[in-house]
Parts: sequence; C-alpha cells; structure tokens
Amino acid sequence: MRSLTGLSMSIQNLCLSLFSNSKKGESVNLYEIKGVYKSYNSKEKPPVYAAFNINLTIKKGEVLGLVGESGCGKSTLAKMLLKLEQPTRGRIIFKQQDITDYSFKQMRKIRSSMQMIFQGTANAFNPYFTVEQIISEPLNNYSREAKELKKKKVVEIMERVGLNKTYLTRYGHEMSGGQRQRVGIARALILNPEFVVCDEAVSSIDYALKNQILSLLTDLKRQFGFTYLFISHDLSAVNKICDRVVVMYLGNIVEIIPHINEQVQHPYTKALLAATLIPNPHQREKNRVLFREGEGLKLPERGCIFQNRCLYAQSICLTDQPALMSKNDEYYVACHLCHNH
Repeated sequence: MRSLTGLSMSIQNLCLSLFSNSKKGESVNLYEIKGVYKSYNSKEKPPVYAAFNINLTIKKGEVLGLVGESGCGKSTLAKMLLKLEQPTRGRIIFKQQDITDYSFKQMRKIRSSMQMIFQGTANAFNPYFTVEQIISEPLNNYSREAKELKKKKVVEIMERVGLNKTYLTRYGHEMSGGQRQRVGIARALILNPEFVVCDEAVSSIDYALKNQILSLLTDLKRQFGFTYLFISHDLSAVNKICDRVVVMYLGNIVEIIPHINEQVQHPYTKALLAATLIPNPHQREKNRVLFREGEGLKLPERGCIFQNRCLYAQSICLTDQPALMSKNDEYYVACHLCHNH
C-alpha cells in the first residue's frame, strides 16, 4: 500500500509540475527579434535600412504598439515577423523556433498561427467574393473540414465581431467602412491565431466606430488570449489598447515605454506627442516648433539618427549613436541627453 501511495503521490506531483510549467509558459516570449536588419538597396554604400539592428521581444498575450512616421519601418518589421519579408541579417524566433530561414513549405505548418488585419479594407478584399467567401478563405487554405462546419464557424466569428448572418451574401462594396473592418477582423481571427498584426486597423473609420473596434479587439483578446502587434499613427488608440509601445524612427527603435504621455523622454517621441491634435482649438499652441526641418528624413552618416531634426542635439550626438538603454524593466530609450539624466 505504501508503494502504491508513493506512486500515486509521484504521479500527482508530476501532474502538478506539468500544470505549473504550462502556466509559466503562458508568460514566455512569443517572439524574440535578435539583431534584425532589412535593406532593400544593399548595392548602395552605405546601404539604407528600413530596419536597423532591431532587438525586441513580444510577450505572449500582450498588445504591443508600434508608432512612428510613415516610412520609419513599422510595416517592414511586421512583414518580417510574418515572414512576408526576409531579413537582410539577424534572427527571428517564434515560439522558441528560429523561423528566419524557414522555407514556404515549413512556414505553411505554422502560418495559421499568425494573421494580419490589413489597412484599407476597400482594397483588401476580392471584389467578386461574398462575405462568406472572404472569411472562409483561410479555412479553405488550412482546414479540410466539411463545408457545413466551415459555414458554422464563419457565422460564429461574424457574430463575435458584431455582424449577423444576413451579411453572408453581401459584397465588399455593399458595406460601410466599419462593416468591412469587422469582416477583416473576422477573416484574420477565424483560424484562432496566436499572433495578429493590426496594421492601421482604425485609421479609416470615424471616432465612434474607432472606439467600437478597439473595444472589440480588446474583448476578443481577453476571450482567446491573442497577441497583437498594433501599428498606428493614432496615439490615443495606442494608449487605449496597448500594454507597451515601441517608437521607431528611420528603421531604429528609439524608445520603448508603457504609455505615450508627458513622461516620455526621447525628443522624437515628445514631438509625436506634441503633434497630437487637441480637440479644443483654443488650447492649441500656434507656431509651436516640434523639431528642426533641417534635411528632413535624411539619415546622418554617423551619430544619432535624429540629430539633424532634434532641438536638443549636443556635440556627442553628431559623432556617437546612442544605444537603446534600460531606464527600468519597462522603459528603454536611445538618447544621449536621457542617458545623462
């Protein structure tokens, strides 16, 4: 009896250990991006990088915001994470697997785990497809289920995003922008992916509808444990939905922060925040200088990448590129001025 009791206790301890490890696994990094570069014109000397030495982790279950001006490398980084673009250099780790050099065939096995909600739903759908065909397309690509079961899943996901089954036979041009956006969300989530890129998902809709879509994305994340990469120019939307925010400038990460507010330190992030339009026109500052126009978005040959536009540039900024340094566990900044304070 003692031996049986001992065996029972051993099995119980093993089960508890496995359960504990699985719970711990929920907080591990879903993505690890290590020293990633992307250049589209490598023949130029020096090459121009859309992504430069990106080191970043994305935690499982978090919403990571990605902000910056157009052309700063946000979408390029997202496409590399989805393996729609190949890095020039560096490694991309997904669920502890190095997928950097995965072939199309290898990616097909995990492709259903990563999806994208596209910007501009008017151009994201086949105009000859009905809503049912649009949403069921991922199922047709990755599932061999019966047609009746697929349709049931389509109706279920439509209801979750606020559309009833009367929309099944509609075409893209027969819906409003908000309805099309919901269809785009349904299409991205129908495979129950672990990672979803939201590329300007609320950029083309009005204020009231934007809040509805943000609430919908948040609710779906709570229900299913999705991990989002939320790309947006809308700082209020980013602050509402994101757990952390990454700020990019000319392919470089310049700051990683919990929220974009008055506590940000990098001059570029401060300029982005100051450029946000205040609803009350009487509270807006006229002729406020946010940064020097200088040479625009031209990349300096050396030193800090923001030196030619920064209002606070010092001599060291012209010669040495600042490293992305930790201020605490949740805050990182690449700025000589911030490092000295």
